[in-house]
Amino acid sequence: MVKGTKKKSTIKFVIDCTQPVDDKVLDVASFEKYLHDRIKIDGKTGALASNSVVITRDRTKLTVASPSELAFSKRQLKYLSKRYLKKQQLRDYLRVVAASKNSYELRYFSISSGADEEAEE
Repeated sequence: MVKGTKKKSTIKFVIDCTQPVDDKVLDVASFEKYLHDRIKIDGKTGALASNSVVITRDRTKLTVASPSELAFSKRQLKYLSKRYLKKQQLRDYLRVVAASKNSYELRYFSISSGADEEAEE
């Protein structure tokens, strides 16, 4: 009897930073390092490699891939993203929005409605 090899499935979470990076407001490399240093697994930071969690970076996107049996939290990524924005003093201008089931997007607050009301008066 030959046992079938089980394929380990991974869950990928994407943080899309396209708008702030194009405007040169956000540095993706420092954001990646921040996440790498602060992501907790089983209550411990710095345990990414031992649990085979991988953070990869494109020009404007960060991808966090973790094994599905680890039950990595998407909510933790949002929390850390908001903390990073606060640390960089960008929290007043940017917000973290869920773009899909497994991705977040950094968007600017839309404040155009206030300017339209003033123009009408």
